[in-house]
Amino acid sequence: MDEMKRKMDDFDLELSTIVGLEELKAQLRKWSKGMIMDEKRRAIGVDLGQKKLPHMAFLGNPGTGKTTVARILGKLLSSIGILSSDKVTEVQRTDLVGQYIGHTGLKTRDKIKEAKGGILFVDEAYRLAPITSGKHVEYGVEALEEIMSAMEEDDDLLVIFAGYPEPMKRIFSSNEGFCRRVACYFHFDNFSCRELAEMLTIKMSTRERRSRLFGFRLGPCCSVEVVASVIERRTSEKVRNKMNGGLVDHMLNNAKDNLDSRLDFEAGGDELFTITLPDLEAGLDQLARLDLD
Repeated sequence: MDEMKRKMDDFDLELSTIVGLEELKAQLRKWSKGMIMDEKRRAIGVDLGQKKLPHMAFLGNPGTGKTTVARILGKLLSSIGILSSDKVTEVQRTDLVGQYIGHTGLKTRDKIKEAKGGILFVDEAYRLAPITSGKHVEYGVEALEEIMSAMEEDDDLLVIFAGYPEPMKRIFSSNEGFCRRVACYFHFDNFSCRELAEMLTIKMSTRERRSRLFGFRLGPCCSVEVVASVIERRTSEKVRNKMNGGLVDHMLNNAKDNLDSRLDFEAGGDELFTITLPDLEAGLDQLARLDLD
């Protein structure tokens, strides 16, 4: 098999593990194939001019898989030689902005140095853009300018800016060089109730050792269809769109707490580690009481 085709197949396989986001995945496949084809052209001696790193903006609500996709892209770009490693360094405003004059530049440069060779993933990037005047805002702008400078000068660092779609417009307009340096814009849709239910069943079937739910299982009544219906009935669209995949984690943790609460110390056998539909419902009800609306 052609080496480049194998790398594309590996990338496809990684994307296929993500629930939903079909439009985004189609866009990513098209983009990645173009990147791979250009590397193949360069390999046979075609001069395509100066290679420019495809700095990106990921636009979407929390829990929509932005960090997961960044890690998958890191593997791809490393495998085809665009980056020297597949590491992803995640930062937010607090990791970049200092409290005193001169401190922000130092902190930001340290993070850029840490990320070199891979991806610098700037989450909630709009928090670096100005809203009102004030020192704290200027420090954010200083961090953004340091990152912009690195994007221009460093040929082994890819920057991904991520955040809510609307607030991200501030960062697009706050720096005149932003749109010139950021070539790729990817939109992450909110997950449907069905997709959230699929995520839940996948999490419970994979049983990662690090998970609090390792060793537990869903009861026989917890089919994807039934769980999707419960999510739709017991959560608002606003809450689902605000949490997305995070809703599943909270729901399961709360369900486990409910299981522990309702069992007595004489319980044994399967009931000790079987999360039932009422547990899931209780988990969502507990979430609703947080008043996330």
